[in-house]
Order: sequence, then C-alpha cells, then structure tokens
Amino acid sequence: MNPIVAEIPASLIRALHAKRKPTSLDMGLGEPSLMPDMRHFEQAMAWTRENGSRYAPNSGFQDLREAIARHYAYPGYGAGNVCITTGSQEAVFATIKALLDPARDEVLLVEPLFNVYDKIAQAEGVAVRRVDLGTESGCAFDADAILAAVTPQTRLIVVCSPCNPTGRVMNKTEAKKLAAGLLARCGSPVYVMHDEIYRELTFVDDFCEFGKMYPYTIAINSLSKSNALTGLRLGWLFAPSDVMAEIVKVHGWMTSCASTFAQRVALDIFATNDLAAQRPWYARQKDVALFAAREAGLEVIVPDGAFYLCVRVGVGLEEMVSFAESLVDECDVIAIPAHIFGSSLVGWLRTSFVGTPEDIREAYRRIAAHAKKYALLPR
Repeated sequence: MNPIVAEIPASLIRALHAKRKPTSLDMGLGEPSLMPDMRHFEQAMAWTRENGSRYAPNSGFQDLREAIARHYAYPGYGAGNVCITTGSQEAVFATIKALLDPARDEVLLVEPLFNVYDKIAQAEGVAVRRVDLGTESGCAFDADAILAAVTPQTRLIVVCSPCNPTGRVMNKTEAKKLAAGLLARCGSPVYVMHDEIYRELTFVDDFCEFGKMYPYTIAINSLSKSNALTGLRLGWLFAPSDVMAEIVKVHGWMTSCASTFAQRVALDIFATNDLAAQRPWYARQKDVALFAAREAGLEVIVPDGAFYLCVRVGVGLEEMVSFAESLVDECDVIAIPAHIFGSSLVGWLRTSFVGTPEDIREAYRRIAAHAKKYALLPR
C-alpha cells in the first residue's frame, strides 16, 4: 500500500450517501435531479453512426476546443489553450500533477471549498496551505486575506466560484484586487486554478470571469452540473501556453483522451448555446430552499450560485459526523457536515436543494427538529 494514500481519509460524502434508502430525503450528493436534454445525445449518435467511436486526440477534438474557446473568450486563450478531460476532477489532478514540484511548491486553498483539491495535493506530496474566509462575512471572498496568505513557496491558488459548499461567488471588485496583487509580486508567477463548474448556475450579475482578469489562470469546468450530465464525465480546462503542454502530457498518461461520444454531445450543447438552460429552475429552487430553511428556524449562508445551502445546526466538531449519521438513521435525511470543506463551517451542514419543494421543506423541518433534540442529549 502507498502509505500516503492510506493516510488520506475516504469520502465522507460517499459514506453518508451509501446509507441512503428509497425513502430518504437526499440533500447530500452534489448531483442534479433534472434529466438531460436528449437532443444532444441524438446528434452525437448520428455523428457516431457515420464516424464510429475511435480515439480522440489527446487534448480533444479541434472543433470542440474551438467552440469552448469562442464561448468563454478568455483573452489570449484559443483552442490550443483548451484540453478536454474526463470530468473536471481529472482536470484538477492533471493540473496539480503537472504544475507543482512536491519538493518546492505549495498550493493555497481558499476555503471553504470542495475537499478534492486537498486530497489530490496530499496524494502528490504537495504542501497545502489554507486561508479560511469565515462565516462572519458569510464566507465572502476577500482578496486581501488571500494575498496575505501567499508565501514565496505558493505556486498555485485554488478558488472555487460559485463555491461548493457555500454557493458564494467572487465578485469583480475582489477579483480585480486579487489579480492586481498577484501581478505586483516579484518572482515566478502564481497560478490561479479557478474552478467554474457551477458558473452556468449563477444567480447574481456581479460574477468574475477570472480568466479575463489574470493571465496565469487555469479555468476548469464541465457539463456535469450545468446540464445534469454527471455520468457523462466530460470536462475541460483552459491553461496558459507555458504550462499547457505539460498538463496535456499528464492527461494523456491518465486517460489517453476523453470519450469520443461525450465530446460530440458537448459539441452539440455548445453549438446550441444550451449551457445555461437549467439556470432558471435552480434559481427557483434556491428561493424555495431559503424560505423553507428560514421557516424552520435555521441560520443560512445565502448562495449566489450552485445548488447548495449551508445551514447551521450548532453541533461541535467532535459530534458533527455522529450528528449526520443519526440524521440519516433517525430522520431519513442525508446532509453533509460542512466542516470537511473548511474549519469555519464546524456546526454547519451542506444541503443540496435539487429535490422537490415538498421534500426540501420536509428535510429542513427534520434537520431543525433533530438539531434541537440532539442539543438536549447527554454527552
């Protein structure tokens, strides 16, 4: 066994999901409940009938990479700056593997954020630093706090916006301040991995496109959340030319290339400009969740995007996992202890509002009732 891997805990999210029953009110897994638009699959199938399903080029089909580059229009980034990956998580792994020297570099994680970046860095032996945005400000992005956490060893900063788990976005003012501060530094550039997987599910206008502000941006995205295609495993990344070749090299070692069929589905989605078609539904779901959680008496962090709502249950760190487990066992509700995404979220749950309005309301009622009952239990 690799001792480094053995020391990294398995996914708590998946462990709680494994307790799911047919009756469960599932607010745990970050998975859309909508069905995909089958028109894109039909177009991909028509292409496959004529062309087969052979290997794609390592970095992806040229026409898809051109379509992605046109759609996002990051300055100086063309098709040659796009790599098609097997989901966004592979893009994260390939970037960290290619970019960071474990003997010298560190990665700075802007928390709260999804904990896969931490696990990948640990598996690669890369030093991890953290800056936690804190619940006092509602976990708002703070460029000054991020810049203050940068050290001479910092090679990569990871920002997830809209954020998993809080749904907060980095606004344009903070993004400009962060970009200016990083550009003013001496020495080698600090790259910023801007995970934009929930970009198409943004509910506010003041949302930064970091790749348009900072030339050392590695932007990551996929079709998983925007188009309810988590199982298609189709993602992509933008990267500057100076690091792109090494990232593609690692990507080729890991998966050779992304699925040919999935790439044809993606091309049709971009051709029809269908990436944000589901956003209005999620905006309505957010309003339902906010009303229901507040009605149940739960404190919340108001999301700017994504499909998560963090709610406070006031349980200590040592009890958070047992609270979540008993919530499943006794109340048939699955929710995720949010401290796994950042230390400031001890006592909070991450809940996913992709269910029916009735299930969302009932789940928050059960969570609030269980929190009150749990607080009265002897310790």
